[in-house]
Amino acid sequence: MKSNILIGVDMGSSSLKALALEAASGRTVALSRMPLPHDRLPGGGCEVGAPAIRAALTRVLQDVARQLGPRAAEVRAMACTGHGAGLYALDAGNRLAGGRAIASTDQRADARARALAASHGAQLFEDVGCSPWPGQPTVIAAELLGADAVQRGELHRLLFAKDYLGFLLTGQIATDASDASTAGLVSLATGSWSRTAFEASGIAELGARAFGPIVPSGTTIGKLLPAEAALCGLPAGIPVAMGAIDLLASMTAIRAEGRGRAVSVLGTWCVNAVVGPVMAPKPAVAAIVNFGRGNARLYMENSPSSMANIAWLAGVLALPDARAVVDLAMTVPLGASGLRFLPFVNGGGGVTAGFVGLKSHHTRADMARAVVDAVAALHARHTARLAAAGIAVGQTTVLGGGAGDARLVRLLAAFLGRPVERCADDETGARGAAIYAAMSQGLGDASQGSALLAPCDVIEPDAREARAHADFNAGFNELIDSMSPVFTHVAGSAKVFL
Repeated sequence: MKSNILIGVDMGSSSLKALALEAASGRTVALSRMPLPHDRLPGGGCEVGAPAIRAALTRVLQDVARQLGPRAAEVRAMACTGHGAGLYALDAGNRLAGGRAIASTDQRADARARALAASHGAQLFEDVGCSPWPGQPTVIAAELLGADAVQRGELHRLLFAKDYLGFLLTGQIATDASDASTAGLVSLATGSWSRTAFEASGIAELGARAFGPIVPSGTTIGKLLPAEAALCGLPAGIPVAMGAIDLLASMTAIRAEGRGRAVSVLGTWCVNAVVGPVMAPKPAVAAIVNFGRGNARLYMENSPSSMANIAWLAGVLALPDARAVVDLAMTVPLGASGLRFLPFVNGGGGVTAGFVGLKSHHTRADMARAVVDAVAALHARHTARLAAAGIAVGQTTVLGGGAGDARLVRLLAAFLGRPVERCADDETGARGAAIYAAMSQGLGDASQGSALLAPCDVIEPDAREARAHADFNAGFNELIDSMSPVFTHVAGSAKVFL
């Protein structure tokens, strides 16, 4: 009997990946990835062109089909995941408006988001579980396309990253609760589109119709179009299932909820999250997500940049990659001789990055160490905020590209003061999407399917330096707290939450 093969596609903030798994064994039988070149623009703009997305999707699927060879005929189903928020607006011709997508790290709508937070923040948090922020699709659309974008036909439909891929593959438009709720557009109480959020968007006539229906993850939304099949070398008619936002897909790939694991994602964003029961009153966290389960919520504490800080420094210091930055950082001790870094290179809510305590004796290695220390400490800070809000955090699993570097993970474990689990496989999002593809075919659900789960190992902190890490962590938190009024003053009247 032929094995069933499942394909998961993941569009992250910096690359697009496709993974093919055997359903029975969970073994990877094909893997391809391509970088997504983003254009950095004045004012904090971050865009990627439609041709680049189209080319990357075709190339990774072509590569997977080539690796599969004759086994491409065994592909049973596929699904997509991707980064949340950002702007994937289709015009009246169902093309990306202006020929580009906007990344969730784009900061051009920062002032608009802060003004909206000042006027509607409390009301929106109560309804949708988060206050306005610059990367939300409605906020970006209002800032870049204008209040009359719907009337002009420049904004005909709105999609999320994974849904844009699904549209290219099937011609169908739909989304799931996890993406819609993370973007602050779903009522926590009802699980349906929030009238309050759309009315606050600032775009006349924008409504739920723009996004298409909300369907459960693991539901077939369409079939691979013949034209797409011909482009990528896969059989036409493969069922394409609804996925979820990449965070939830990755959590699915390690069965985080079933094992009671919180996650810290060492990716472009500093994401820290845990699934827990519905709480009343709502805990004061950055975001509460209704991902389609009436009795559970995804609780999140995030900042717009984690590994992005290290990638930025690699460019500034002309180093080849993030690992080279960590190599350099580890040549000097924790604390970088008093140098500290505010790890917010992608801004958000009026905050900015910067070195504090820089003196003439500090070196490139000290700068690298300060950035690396700050990235790990920020994750620990956000995790502590989840716990302080009364959410049962339990044990932590580290995901994302940075999880592949055990030194970073050990540093985070030291700041948390306990061992952490890590999944060094950077394809957990694509694996989670493949699990949703399996669910659409009755091949297992997200809470079972152990053969499809990603492998993890445990990283222990260095117990000999426990006091030093605890002291650094306390000092880092004090620095961030003391800087918050400064950020608020510089940004304007809207309060800054860190």
